[in-house]
Amino acid sequence: MLRYSLPALLLLATACVPLGTPITDPNAPRGSQPRPAEYYADKTLRYEDYTYSPDVRSVQCYVATGQNTEIFQPPVVPISQQQPIVLEFDLLGNGSQRLTAKLVHCDVDWKPSVLTDLQFLSEINEFLITDYRTGVNVKVPYYHYRMQVPRVKLSGNYLLVVSSGGGVPVLTRRLLVYENGVEVGIRQGIPVAGQERYTMQQVDFSISYNGLNLVNPSQEVKVMLRQNFRWDNAKTNLRPTFVRDAERRLDYQYFNFENAFPASSEFRYFDMRSVRTMGAGIAQLDPTTSPRTVVLSPEATRNGQSYTQFDDINGQRLFESREYGDGDTNGDYANVTFQLRAAQPAPGPVYVFGALTDWKLQDEFKLTYNTEQQQYTGTALLKQGYYNYYYVVGKSTGAPDDVYFEGSHQETENQYDLLVYYRPRAPAPTCLSATRASPSTAAGRR
Repeated sequence: MLRYSLPALLLLATACVPLGTPITDPNAPRGSQPRPAEYYADKTLRYEDYTYSPDVRSVQCYVATGQNTEIFQPPVVPISQQQPIVLEFDLLGNGSQRLTAKLVHCDVDWKPSVLTDLQFLSEINEFLITDYRTGVNVKVPYYHYRMQVPRVKLSGNYLLVVSSGGGVPVLTRRLLVYENGVEVGIRQGIPVAGQERYTMQQVDFSISYNGLNLVNPSQEVKVMLRQNFRWDNAKTNLRPTFVRDAERRLDYQYFNFENAFPASSEFRYFDMRSVRTMGAGIAQLDPTTSPRTVVLSPEATRNGQSYTQFDDINGQRLFESREYGDGDTNGDYANVTFQLRAAQPAPGPVYVFGALTDWKLQDEFKLTYNTEQQQYTGTALLKQGYYNYYYVVGKSTGAPDDVYFEGSHQETENQYDLLVYYRPRAPAPTCLSATRASPSTAAGRR
C-alpha cells in the first residue's frame, strides 16, 4: 500500500524572523510560471528550486550519507550537520567559469528574512566553487561542479544561490536545517468518500509538543505535507482538527481531502546508462551523432488501466555510465526523444515532468502534437543515467495534472514527509527548535 518516509520532520524557529517581501509574484501558480517560452529569459532571483541558464544541467542537491542511495536524500539535515548537504551540477561548454555561492535565510513562506549573515554563519557569505572537473570521453563538453554547503548556526529555511560573474544567478536550491523539538506520528488515512478512496492517498498525523510551551498551538505551529519531496503540490496551511491540551498533542485528520493527494501511478522510466546498447524503454540509439541520439519507445496513456506494480525511484534520476562507471565526468549527453500516443489533443499543453525538470514545466520538455500521427513528441538533452518521469498536462493554476495520462491508484507507492514550523506570537526574538522522527507507520506493498 503506502510507504511513509520521514527524512525530515522539522519544527523550525522563525520567531525572530518577520515576514519579508517576495521578489516574485506570490500569486503566481506554482509549477507554471514563468511560462515555458520564457523559462530562462528572466534572471530575477526566485526563492525556490530553479535553473536560470540552459547551460546548467543535471543538478543534484542531497545529504552526503556515504550510501549508494544518498542522491535520493532531500537536502534536509539536523542542526548538527554531521552529514553535510552537497550540491553537484554540470555546466555545458569548453571552458570553466568562476562561480560563487551564498546562503539566504528565509522565513516559513520562503521569503528573505531580516537576519544578517553573521547571525546564521560563522564566515563570510560568499563561497567560491573550486571543485570542478572536465567531462572525459564525451561528445558534449561540460564541466562538473561540486560543493559542500557550509555549516549554519540556526535552524530554518535556506536558499542556496549559485551565481556567475556579475552576480547573475545560475541556479538556486532550497535547503532545510532542523532541530528535534516535537514528536510526530504519521499514518495512512482513508479518504472519506466513494471513488476517491481508490484514487487518492490520505496522510493523517499528530504532533506531540511536550517539550514546548505553546500558548496558542493551533496558530503558532505551521505544517507542510509533501509527496515525493515535491514543492509544487505540497499541502500548506493545515490547521489541527483537534487541540488536546491535556495530552499536549495536535491531531490532523481531515474530511475534505485537505491532507490527501492523487496517488497517480508508478513513474515511467527509461535506462540510458549505456550509449552503446539500448536499455529499457529505448527504441533507437545512434552513437555516431553529436550529441548522440536516443528515441524512446512509443508510449500510451495509462488512465483507465489497472494498477501495475513495479519498483520506481519516485520521480528521481540517477547519473551513471555503464561504459566507464563514473557518471559525474564520464557520463555523456544525448538528445532524447519522447513519444506519447494520444487519439486527440489534451485539454492543455503536455510536458515531461519529474526531477529531470526540477518538478517544473520547462520549455525544453514541452511536447508537440501531430494530428496525422496522433502522437505527442519532444526532444530534450539529458545526461547518461536512469530516469523516472510522468507525462502531465499544464494548468493555468496549481500543480500540473498528472492523472490525465497516468491515471491514479491507491496502491501506488509514494513517499511523504512532514515539515513542522513553530512561530510564537510573542515579539521576543526567540529562535526555537525542530524535530526529526522515524515513521510510526511503514506499510509496504502487500
